[in-house]
Amino acid sequence: QVQLVESGGGLVQPGGSLRLSCAVSGSRFNMNVMGWYRQAPGKQRELVASITSGGSTVYADSVKGRCLISRDNAKNTVYLQMNSLKPEDTAVYYCKGQSYGYSYWGQGTQVTVSS
Repeated sequence: QVQLVESGGGLVQPGGSLRLSCAVSGSRFNMNVMGWYRQAPGKQRELVASITSGGSTVYADSVKGRCLISRDNAKNTVYLQMNSLKPEDTAVYYCKGQSYGYSYWGQGTQVTVSS
């Protein structure tokens, strides 16, 4: 059974940084595409950033220049480094993995940006 487990969320002041991690277990293969999504209260879930197994990345305009997605294929783990955090970044952040037509989601980790 494939599982994605996020960690690294928490409470941070505006301007601060957080690093989220998402570890994949139960899969014999690396995910072709891994991504981070977020969902704020009352809003739809949106893509934050994604990365392919070859290292190609996509970022939402709202986080460009402030976030960096990376992955360690040997560890089957994806990371999201978030800098210069703003209150509007507050949301539950979800990890998603895609492999051979299947999609898998983590349970989410809360990120709260507040003074």
